Amino acid sequence: MAGYIQIILIGLLTAAAALPLDQSWQLVPNADGFLHLVNINPYNLPDVDPNEPVPTFVPEEDIVFRLFTRSNPTAHQLLQIGNPSSITGSNFNSAHQTRFTIHGWGGGGHDGTGSGFRNALLAVGDFNVITVDWSVAAGNPNYIAARNQVGPAGTGVSLLIDDLIAYAGADPNDIYVTGHSLGGHVAANAGKGQGGRLHTIISLDPAGPLFSAGQDDALSPQDAQYVETIMTNAGLLGIGVPLGQANFYPNGGRTQPGCGIDISGNCAHGLASTFYIESIGSTVPFRSTRCASHDEILEGVCTPSGPDANMGGEPSNHGRGVEGIFFLTTNAESPFAQG
Repeated sequence: MAGYIQIILIGLLTAAAALPLDQSWQLVPNADGFLHLVNINPYNLPDVDPNEPVPTFVPEEDIVFRLFTRSNPTAHQLLQIGNPSSITGSNFNSAHQTRFTIHGWGGGGHDGTGSGFRNALLAVGDFNVITVDWSVAAGNPNYIAARNQVGPAGTGVSLLIDDLIAYAGADPNDIYVTGHSLGGHVAANAGKGQGGRLHTIISLDPAGPLFSAGQDDALSPQDAQYVETIMTNAGLLGIGVPLGQANFYPNGGRTQPGCGIDISGNCAHGLASTFYIESIGSTVPFRSTRCASHDEILEGVCTPSGPDANMGGEPSNHGRGVEGIFFLTTNAESPFAQG
């Protein structure tokens, strides 16, 4: 195994050495863990064949919303934007809390994160669990093209929320939107479309390549009443700066125990979802220490500053005065929480 890993390392280093110095390349895994060598410099892209058809993405038509409840925990019901009967004829119940989950690049409506999220929630309560399948855009092998659709995808989620409010009496105060990687920014744009009135957004290692703080379609603290990030590969696949009201950095937020030689960061990147799913039903919390600043996280230290808080969990930290930068340690395997 060690020899095999060395061969991989040599191959990657050789490939990197062969790249033009005026281009920015990064290994980015899709939701299935397959690595893609991506040029993330939008000003130095290869020429586009004018005869090549441009893929279209129409959120109102292309996003697939699958509803799961305790009455249909495994057999989904489809909800459609602009189709009231798809909502009124479903098991959606406005008396119950609603939770959206959104996949990242290359993912789909049937990936493991969505099913894990669904199962964890329905195990602890009566929820309307809605998985958001935006794979028509997120499945584009061109990362840049997929990245540029997080705004429209978020608008589509917001439009369905409008319909849930109008036709089923849903309350924005009962709605959480959770997304991983690119999906973390889709969740943000759903919140922007709702004017920041949604109860909670949980962004799980929101994507870093081609995103920066303050961009119109990037996550911001104003996107919901409470915005939390869980950063597990910050500065590589996840963004390197805090974008939420409360920002949690397990094990320092860059690498994670149990991941071994995580060249691409894919293992650490995916653990944000794993940690959050565990937090939903675990009796052992992900107890975290509030640090003095984000700079301390970068320096590998944490001066206790303010009250501790739990990362993730159901319900969220909304209304508990939780804000700032938090550090915690986890186990290297499940169960990850140390309390």
